[in-house]
Amino acid sequence: MNASEPAGYAPSWYTATMRAAPERGPLTFDLDVEVCVIGGGLAGLTAAREIARRGWSVAVLEAQRLAWNASGRNDGFVLPGFAESMHRVVGRVGIDHAKALWALSQAGLDYVRTTIRETGMPGIDPVPGWLKVSKTDNTDDALADFELIGEQLETEIEGWPTERVRDVLKTNHYFHALHLPGAFHIHPLNYALGLATAAEAAGVRIFENTPALSIDAEGVRKRIATPQARVRASQIVLACNVHLGALMPRIAGTLIPIWSYVVVTAPFGRRLAEAITYRGAVTDTDLANHHYRMVGGDRLLFSGRSTTWDSDPRSYGPRLKADIEQLYPQLAGVEIEHVWSGVLGNALHRMPQIGELSPGLWIASGFGGHGINTTAMAGRIISQAIVDGDDTWRLFSPYEFVWAGGRLGRVAMQGYYWWFNARERFAARQARQREEEVRRARQRAALRAPEERTEAEIGAAVPADQLPAEPDLVDLPADPFSAHEPVTVAPPLRRRAGDPADDLPDDDAGQRGYAENAGYDQRPQPHSAVRDVSYAEEEQDEPQPEDQPGRARTDRTIWRLR
Repeated sequence: MNASEPAGYAPSWYTATMRAAPERGPLTFDLDVEVCVIGGGLAGLTAAREIARRGWSVAVLEAQRLAWNASGRNDGFVLPGFAESMHRVVGRVGIDHAKALWALSQAGLDYVRTTIRETGMPGIDPVPGWLKVSKTDNTDDALADFELIGEQLETEIEGWPTERVRDVLKTNHYFHALHLPGAFHIHPLNYALGLATAAEAAGVRIFENTPALSIDAEGVRKRIATPQARVRASQIVLACNVHLGALMPRIAGTLIPIWSYVVVTAPFGRRLAEAITYRGAVTDTDLANHHYRMVGGDRLLFSGRSTTWDSDPRSYGPRLKADIEQLYPQLAGVEIEHVWSGVLGNALHRMPQIGELSPGLWIASGFGGHGINTTAMAGRIISQAIVDGDDTWRLFSPYEFVWAGGRLGRVAMQGYYWWFNARERFAARQARQREEEVRRARQRAALRAPEERTEAEIGAAVPADQLPAEPDLVDLPADPFSAHEPVTVAPPLRRRAGDPADDLPDDDAGQRGYAENAGYDQRPQPHSAVRDVSYAEEEQDEPQPEDQPGRARTDRTIWRLR
């Protein structure tokens, strides 16, 4: 940490650009309040502020600094929904229940937007829009999401074709996309600090560097022990996420800790604006790889990779740098100025943990992957439950507290992340290869096109009035090989009663009858050089002569070689 970094915060672009904030001292005296909130992140600060606005006394205990981890280190995306797919939510609880949950998540987004506007928080810099781009050419999943979110969940959403996506994101790695114009992105650390100021304005007392060592949740007045003092309260809110730890190990064991890694580049100048003209947030995955947005005018905030153990974030800087350059080769040579990590908590079902553990003991946790809107949602739900007795929190009852498997569960989850990312990369590479094959096929077709002009196109080069007239058939020679040979034309035929050729069609029967009348030998000639070459048919529209009553409807001129 350099001298410019505030004490208690890991270095990041957020801490380098955070607004001035006072350092709140630890709790050094016993305190009685109606509600004690343990955890000074976004969920705890929201719950504390909303409860205090209703006239209740509230204290917040934070083991380190406000929003020191996930709440102040995340990507800053604010959008509706949850980490869990809404298709799975519908499959688990039904469409009506899913609609109610989605409405709560949308209310969380609206709360963040409204709070920023009403309090005039400095340094938040909200920018509208979130683009979920696809790295494959398969539109089935996107269409299903579009129909569910847009039609059944009644949220404004746009479907973008590949051409529009690539018009704003200059890379061939992306195809179609879904756009949520109502989403936005912010500076999360400054939002958390502004929320703390708003909470204190409502009467909340905040104590930093004050870890809760133990909880006695029995009885009407519950007790929380800290290093230097004790707090008594009738209601306790646990908003610690994965940092609950030894305070309540069974509850902490229901979350898998997941570290994500974030970098911010040096200023690009005009290069970034030429490569990325979209100013909203961008996501190209359902898990970690990748999420990014423009910050500071001409810098790129880019996150990806994930582990279920704590690693040195500096080792991930080169990897994320390579990811940026692979997506946008025009940004090659990018310099990384900031790199950091943050740990979030995910339940196995990937839904928030919101509810009452025992009378007067509440929990708001498990926001990994969708933290800013769901922390606001959870804070409001808990405050309404405590103050008004509202039971909205029961909508999350289908998502129970399930042990996450301890170390074995973390290993399994890491394996899943590796497998998912490998499958995603393979599918993306296959999609780009298919696109390249189509492009090459079109190029080859374009090169062959001048050689494949049709006969009509060639004939069109000579005007029709300049073409020679076709000769009449009577002017043609009798034989194309021997112009002096006479043409033999069959005379009119008469059918005889009882002729065995009666069963034949008129033409064939007439030919046979004529041959018999003429005394021709119908047996095949062993050395005959006669064969049919071609024939032409002419419709006889004129009336037939009376002396030829049995003449066929058509005359066949037989070309023969002898």
